[in-house]
Amino acid sequence: MHSTVTLPEEFLSTIAEILPSTLNLNDFIAACQRPLRKSIRVNTLKISVVDFQTRAAGKGWHLEPIPWCESGFWITADEEQVPLGNTAEHMAGLFYIQEASSMMPVSALFMQSGTPFEYVLDMAAAPGSKTTQIAALMDNQGVLVANEYSASRVKILHANIERCGIRNSALTNFDGQIFGGWLPEQFDAILLDAPCSGEGTVRKDPDAMKNWSKASVMSIAQTQKSLIESAFQALKVGGVLVYSTCTLSREENQDVCWHLKQTYGDAVTFTRLDQLFSSAEQAITEEGFLHIFPQVYDCEGFFVAKITKLASVETPAVKKRLGKFPFVKVSPAQRLEIEQQLYHALNIRLPEDSHVWSRDGDIWLFPSALESLLGELRFSRMGIKIAEQHKRGYRWQHQVATTLATGQESQSVELDKDQARDWFMGRDVRPEETTGQGEVIVCYQGDVIGLGKWVGNRIKNGLPRDLVRDKNLF
Repeated sequence: MHSTVTLPEEFLSTIAEILPSTLNLNDFIAACQRPLRKSIRVNTLKISVVDFQTRAAGKGWHLEPIPWCESGFWITADEEQVPLGNTAEHMAGLFYIQEASSMMPVSALFMQSGTPFEYVLDMAAAPGSKTTQIAALMDNQGVLVANEYSASRVKILHANIERCGIRNSALTNFDGQIFGGWLPEQFDAILLDAPCSGEGTVRKDPDAMKNWSKASVMSIAQTQKSLIESAFQALKVGGVLVYSTCTLSREENQDVCWHLKQTYGDAVTFTRLDQLFSSAEQAITEEGFLHIFPQVYDCEGFFVAKITKLASVETPAVKKRLGKFPFVKVSPAQRLEIEQQLYHALNIRLPEDSHVWSRDGDIWLFPSALESLLGELRFSRMGIKIAEQHKRGYRWQHQVATTLATGQESQSVELDKDQARDWFMGRDVRPEETTGQGEVIVCYQGDVIGLGKWVGNRIKNGLPRDLVRDKNLF
């Protein structure tokens, strides 16, 4: 029990006023004082849910399905020796440790989507739990613009995208309020998991409410209203917007959604979420939003609203000064050369829904859908870096293996447990009775974990520094 959890009296008075008649304050307080159940989401870009369940059973992990996410599970596992985050399966990107209620917004975004989304925006993306969930549901197709306002958190976001084998993302580092003016009516779907006061997170962080005040709630709500306006402006007519927070106050939730309705009138319609999962009616509001108190589903407090855009709205005028774009699309002849050399070296083929670009001798693979955006917005990282060009050919990069390889390629090598540990700690490895030449796909338990290069009888480690771990591995 979190005996030190901070729940200010003014906050509790506010909660007492907004609790549905079916709930009571004592149960709310008791729920806030219970530690969260641990939950994970299977990364279906890397492994099927069925195959993951089989592997989990072999490790003695108990999985309980999360009703609002087909790939989500509450998990019971012995972490005394090795935390879940340091298991081989996590390091290989097979699953993401994600709070159960935070899986709900993306499930709502994709609920009853008739056709695949080609352009998706995650407006506040770091650390990447929802971004990676979106990418999996997009099956790496189209383009996913993942924006993060905090520059220091972009690095964490990229590391998680890289670990999970995502190749259709384009990262940006802006205040989300710019998107309505810079990319009006561009996106089929937008997730705005808004910065908030975090009232629902006390089960994870007992000090989350330590500096809470009504004034700060009202101040954050003003920012949220500006962000939701921008998101709505950037949404195509007929597109869907999910607004979510991990907070409980009406000011940051229902009132923000009603502000959008009051601003844009009949262009805004709320899509009810009663059918998102079997017991959704326990948290549904009059408008059809999900307002989740922690005792209802034994998870974090959360809010989810789904909005459809029925008509165009006015957008801010902006003057764009992007500067010279530093990438150049390679010629058809060079693309063919790259494809042939990649297949010869690693038995990997480039996906057809991608374009190859170069910059200062580096070769990049961008999702085809990104091309129309390249002159409209500045991106900090796009697609994946696949090679560095040299006089005698190309030096292939880590993400070629983790996003394009299956592990069945002839140019691959299987490591044992000790070797895999060394690999994830950034060390070179020496597989027994095996030698080769050039780059090689490195696998453990059949999962692709990186790309190395043969140097005599050892494989030189090519793991990016952001993914290197230093202790307590599987």
